[in-house]
Amino acid sequence: MQPHYAHLERVINTYSPLSQQAWDAYLGCCKARTVVKGETLYSLGEKPNSFAFVHTGLFRAFVRGENGDEFNKNFFSEGRFPGSMSSLLTDENSDLEVQALEDSKIIEINHQQYRDALFKFPDLMIFHIHYLEAHWLIEKEPREISLLQLEATERYLHFLHKFELILHRLPQFHIASYLGITPTQLSRIKKKIK
Repeated sequence: MQPHYAHLERVINTYSPLSQQAWDAYLGCCKARTVVKGETLYSLGEKPNSFAFVHTGLFRAFVRGENGDEFNKNFFSEGRFPGSMSSLLTDENSDLEVQALEDSKIIEINHQQYRDALFKFPDLMIFHIHYLEAHWLIEKEPREISLLQLEATERYLHFLHKFELILHRLPQFHIASYLGITPTQLSRIKKKIK
């Protein structure tokens, strides 16, 4: 088995193991490819038809304000699944963009084929539920609360904990954008907590 797919299988099994039939159906949705640094994987304002699995590399998902400013919503490193999921589910144009921050190797997953497989294989559905619970509920809710309730320094400390393994790979201006502050404010916070 190619390293991309062996990695995908290992990650899926950490959430819930798949039967051989479900795994084969999943593989039927997949296509490995390379993405270069700076390349847009999914574009703002377009309808995507897939999401991805990151074998190697790093991505950001961001939105643009009315004046063109970019606001990072999330980062996706190895073992994660970037995409415009709400756009895929509603079949509407995406409100966010996904861009490679590094040269990356991914598996692109056709969303419609994946959805069809979900409803045929209960073990694939169980994996999907566990992944959504971990990353779209348990992980997402504290971030939304922190943006509303915590001061910038506290948000930064939470960020350090959450993204500890990829901190050295993220430019400071992208971290500031994720925190909803300016790079200058981030520099002050870092000096203050040293």
